[in-house]
Amino acid sequence: MPAIPGKQRQTVSLVLGSGGARGLAHIGVIQYLEEQGYRIESIAGASMGALVGGIHAAGKLSIYRDWICALRKADVVRFLDVAFRSEGLIKGDRIMDTLRRMVGEHLIEDLPVAYTAVATDIDRRREVWLCEGPLFDAIRASIAVPTVFTPHRYRDMTLLDGGLLNPVPIAPTFRDFTDLTIAVNLNAEPLPMAAPPKPEKPAPEPSRKSKSNGGGEDSLRARILQFLDTISDNLTSADEDDDDETIGLFELMTSSFETMQNAIAAVKLAAYAPDVLINVPRDTCAAHEFHRARELIALGRRLAAEAMEKGDVKDEG
Repeated sequence: MPAIPGKQRQTVSLVLGSGGARGLAHIGVIQYLEEQGYRIESIAGASMGALVGGIHAAGKLSIYRDWICALRKADVVRFLDVAFRSEGLIKGDRIMDTLRRMVGEHLIEDLPVAYTAVATDIDRRREVWLCEGPLFDAIRASIAVPTVFTPHRYRDMTLLDGGLLNPVPIAPTFRDFTDLTIAVNLNAEPLPMAAPPKPEKPAPEPSRKSKSNGGGEDSLRARILQFLDTISDNLTSADEDDDDETIGLFELMTSSFETMQNAIAAVKLAAYAPDVLINVPRDTCAAHEFHRARELIALGRRLAAEAMEKGDVKDEG
């Protein structure tokens, strides 16, 4: 059983998988475990798992939770800083600067919780475990979804999303001396009624209109803002426009990446079975739906409770 009356609460190595906005369910998992008295002593994460896990290790998860729960669809879009490079659509500087101000700068080796972010060294085609150095360098590397975010260059490496090679990074926890290894897989098979219902569509927010005096710089800025507004309008409209090439391309890229992650996650979990596996169905939400934070956090809590209460936890004593 997950919690044995009369015994000391168990220590946990927590593995947080990759999966875009579904990674907000990690917050609910962490909340549930801490409320039940489990002590999270180690975290290994890929992509959104690395982001949520790193913020928790720094002791700022409640601040991040309140912030992300307040975001609307258009707010999410406005954190996208367009990159004029072929390596990716988004630079990521805007969101990383916001998180740094929120969480503060930290060295991984100084965190009170052991932490490993998994990234992919694209030049050497290998998995990289980042367990020392600046926290946000590790997070930025691990969330660099190919073609969406530009790669992160760090320590003479060109690093991309850790989910490319290890979407559920259990192996970094093998060195831990904890009672339980609990893994959260964000790429699980769809289950009937498992995903939260789609919220009612709010009325579209007014688009920002950019004034241009005809100059080259202003004209370029106007086109950038118009591009962002186009994405925002599509994300906030009641019906998707099948003819919208921008959204279609984005969804094609993310769906292709997630399909690859699904296959890799299945292989990894078959090879390295954790003590407890919390499965979040892959159809829970789209990769970009960060505005659904409240329901995703609630889903994470519910799925954690169900997994821990099944009685599948191994008795180490």
